[in-house]
Amino acid sequence: MTDRELAPAPIAGSAAEAGPRTRAWLRAALRRLVGSPEYPAEAADRREFEVLGLRLPVRATVVIIVVVLAMIFDYSRTFFPRDLIAFDRNPGMQRLQAFDRLALYVLVPLLVTLIGFRDRPSRYGLRLGDWRWGIGLAVAGCAVMTPIVLAVAPDPSFHEFYGPSWSSLLDVLATNGIDLFSAEFLFRGFLMLTLVRTIGSIGVLVAALPFVFGHLTKPEIELLSALAGGMAYGWLTWRTGSILWGALAHTYILTLLMWAAAAPVAAG
Repeated sequence: MTDRELAPAPIAGSAAEAGPRTRAWLRAALRRLVGSPEYPAEAADRREFEVLGLRLPVRATVVIIVVVLAMIFDYSRTFFPRDLIAFDRNPGMQRLQAFDRLALYVLVPLLVTLIGFRDRPSRYGLRLGDWRWGIGLAVAGCAVMTPIVLAVAPDPSFHEFYGPSWSSLLDVLATNGIDLFSAEFLFRGFLMLTLVRTIGSIGVLVAALPFVFGHLTKPEIELLSALAGGMAYGWLTWRTGSILWGALAHTYILTLLMWAAAAPVAAG
């Protein structure tokens, strides 16, 4: 047998091995994608107290109470001067609401974390986390959502709700950035990561519920999608250990929605 006749054998062997290697690479890539981050509970996370026979975890109970009160005060605009309260969704009111949420959703939980819990804010998502996956997953999510947002934005309900809030791109980006960073910290960092250490992964779903309730005044399409969106942002925080990437993606998606919904206003 000549050398020429023997030559194809290694090529055929390589082709036969390519399939299993590709499948193994895909399985490894999937494992890296979904990850398996651990959020071990420290002794303080497990500490309990008893009320009328109920044994409740101290930290999780405090966090839930703080989140409920923050949402009530935000909805009621409790700390707004009465002469500044307006419900017409003008850009100035949206900016004032964003700073109000910065205080209620970020500063108050931070004080509870630092002074009440004597804990590190990094345990509640205030860090870069797994930033390589964070950047990649946030960009991928935004790419998937862009055509969806542009498809639903012309709906009259979005035009009526978001049109009055549009001013300029930089102004809306700044307002949304403050607002949504605050929301991501309250729901995904402060609440969700506390619950994950207390009740496990179901905490991702539980923490999405108040996020959904915060959308009750919004267009029905957005309200119906809020649970899926809350789970997606929650998973991103769980996967990366940081609220930053969800906050950036959330800001992009909402700003795009507002821009597309307000386009008829600008054209008019």
